[in-house]
Amino acid sequence: MLIVCTHVAFASVASDIKIGVVNTEKILRESVPGIQAQKKIEQEFMPRDEDIKKMAIQAKSLQDKLEKDSTPLTETERRNLERILANLSREYQRAQRQMREDLSVRQNEEYSLILERTNKAINKIAEKEKYDLILQLQDSVYRSQRIDITDKVIKALENE
Repeated sequence: MLIVCTHVAFASVASDIKIGVVNTEKILRESVPGIQAQKKIEQEFMPRDEDIKKMAIQAKSLQDKLEKDSTPLTETERRNLERILANLSREYQRAQRQMREDLSVRQNEEYSLILERTNKAINKIAEKEKYDLILQLQDSVYRSQRIDITDKVIKALENE
């Protein structure tokens, strides 16, 4: 009998708990601030990306010259071209690696700003709609679509 009463009391408390989930990846991908940040980053890195593409074209051209050139190359010319190609290849790989690292740092900077704004929006929604707990979608094993408040958060970010 005591167990039934405890269970009923627990069920009563549990029915009053309001839980929500948020998909932060979707917010970064689809919200206005997320889209703007992505475009800003693309614009910042476009010149470096173009330079790297030019290096790749140069390397391909040198490789073709070494492999398919109809005019025979002297041993000295061949060694010089191979050295130039090796240097260009190293520079290309270094530039690619550096750009990836810089891009990652830059994305993290922008996304942390967006996540700050997102957390503020989530807090406002939680207070206004009396949520007891809001989790990131990535932390949930199962969820009902009715507790997903991601679209509300995206809309709140747009209305800031």
